[in-house]
Amino acid sequence: MAVDQLSRAFVALADPTRRDIVARLSVRDATVGELAESYAMSMQAVSKHLKVLEEAGLVSRSRDAQRRPCHLEPQVFDLMTSWIERYRRRAEERFLRLDAVLAAMGDSDATAQAQDATPDTGTHSRTDRLTAPTEGDPS
Repeated sequence: MAVDQLSRAFVALADPTRRDIVARLSVRDATVGELAESYAMSMQAVSKHLKVLEEAGLVSRSRDAQRRPCHLEPQVFDLMTSWIERYRRRAEERFLRLDAVLAAMGDSDATAQAQDATPDTGTHSRTDRLTAPTEGDPS
């Protein structure tokens, strides 16, 4: 099964170390050595994390003389954002419809409560007189 770029990006960001690397690279470009200084792991381990981020298209490396700085690639973040936003809008629409239903139910409950709270005028319908127990009635 082929894995699409969106899936690779979400898988890459599932790891907290890789999310932290992305956060650091959002501030400025950095080399593997500069990134490794922040973690209790080897440069090889940081390189492996960067490789996953590169394969997902989130990070790229360039060559600057002897340095190989890593930097973020915003296109994949745009793809992720548009995917998330589409489903956020759908969920928001569902919540708005639910709010409308609940508000309508609340309005009908308030109307019913208002009708129940109307004062009794002492007049009863014919069926009330026929079914209402009298004072001497044992039921």
